[in-house]
Amino acid sequence: MHEECGVFGAYGLASAAERTAIALYALQHRGQEGCGIATYDEKSAAIHMVKNLGQVKDVFGPKDFLALPGDKAVGHVRYSTTGGNLPRNTQPMLAGTREGTLALVHNGNLSNAAALREALEAKGLIFQTDSDTEVIAYLLAGELIRTKDIVAALQAAMGQMEGSYSLVMLLGGTMLAVRDPFGMRPLCMGEVDGNPVFASESCAISAVRGRFVRDLRPGEIVRVQDGKLDAFLGGKRSSGALCIFEHIYFARPDSVIDGQSVYEARLRAGRIAAESHPVEADLVVGVPNSGLIAAIGYAEGSGIPYGEAFVMNRYVGRTFIEPTQEMRALKVGLKLSVLRQAVAGKRLVMVEDSLVRATTTDQVVALLKRAGATEVHVRICAPPFLYPCYFGTDVPSRELLASVRWSNEELTRHIGADSLRFLPLERLGEIAPNSALGFCEGCFSGQYPYGPPGLRGQGAAVPPHAPRKEAANLAHGTHPPFSSAL
Repeated sequence: MHEECGVFGAYGLASAAERTAIALYALQHRGQEGCGIATYDEKSAAIHMVKNLGQVKDVFGPKDFLALPGDKAVGHVRYSTTGGNLPRNTQPMLAGTREGTLALVHNGNLSNAAALREALEAKGLIFQTDSDTEVIAYLLAGELIRTKDIVAALQAAMGQMEGSYSLVMLLGGTMLAVRDPFGMRPLCMGEVDGNPVFASESCAISAVRGRFVRDLRPGEIVRVQDGKLDAFLGGKRSSGALCIFEHIYFARPDSVIDGQSVYEARLRAGRIAAESHPVEADLVVGVPNSGLIAAIGYAEGSGIPYGEAFVMNRYVGRTFIEPTQEMRALKVGLKLSVLRQAVAGKRLVMVEDSLVRATTTDQVVALLKRAGATEVHVRICAPPFLYPCYFGTDVPSRELLASVRWSNEELTRHIGADSLRFLPLERLGEIAPNSALGFCEGCFSGQYPYGPPGLRGQGAAVPPHAPRKEAANLAHGTHPPFSSAL
């Protein structure tokens, strides 16, 4: 399971490029295929950019920061969903406009990108990449011809875009941050020494020793110009449809998203799993790293002791091993080894955050049983995946989903477990009681904020889980200057 991107923006900071690189390190879990930083230099009135394939540590060095002058920067880490893993698809994306060069970073996925691209190509535009981010850039460039105002251009473009997007961009010395009308992807702002920063997750603000201020609201546009911050409504108001998988898996556990601690959400998921599907066992273990916090919650909810069963090799990334059954088993063994002394002769509850294709779960269960576990009861802290995602989560077509291909009994046998249970769909919203937004859970329920691509207005449904507390309404117009809002 992957999520596609993390974004960051810094305004008015000395060493803006270096600070942005530190923030991207904190967001590296959101994408490891490519990264980049663009800065704006007031002296030359120019955008400078360094980007490439690879992780932050591979792309940026001291010489690169010398090529990134200026006190305003946007940065990006990428996992490809729309557009392949090619250098031309890495971000930031630059686009020439009548108002200057636009540097844009994007987290999300436009569900109607193909239709928008076709319409733009019909007007004679030629695309250089496969990414939907370039579609956004061309939309904005076109709207700027008509309006000559970036906020108005964004409002017009947002009226045409469907899907998930959190954007941070530079247009000259102006920085803008945008969250889609359903708030499907996270985006927050903070301050460092009185200057605004924007990030996919609050953990990135902490990494640069900043102070979290608030999350952007669904449909909000925040503009920072000449040191002043103003906010505008860019889309219809909604109670929000944040991707619930941010709390289950994507986000770092030290982040807080729309008022909800990710760490506490995962603890609650484990406790709910224990309440919903108890079992007699001697030890609760989690699959590193995503299942560990939920496993602690399951242990608390069940009264069964929590213990560590795995040692994870932190130096194994992608490997050359082909995905045959035998080689896949060896690949899992490269990354995980079992603490035999901890599990031998014991009945285990193995807690995992989710189960998508079930291509490695069987190997993890086999590792535990080879180490002497007498029983392995698998508890998944998410409902069964039954539908694809159109909004940036790498959930494949239905025929590849394990819970579509097999019944629960068949799947239990397939992974070699003694029992297999999932978090009940009707209790999913309980994992995040403090969230100011409702959730998109389309991959579990088939109910989406937007209809599937090509079926505008069809199949759309209000997310079943409304926010647990009323989100603040965003009126048309502006907020006070940023310094007054801290």
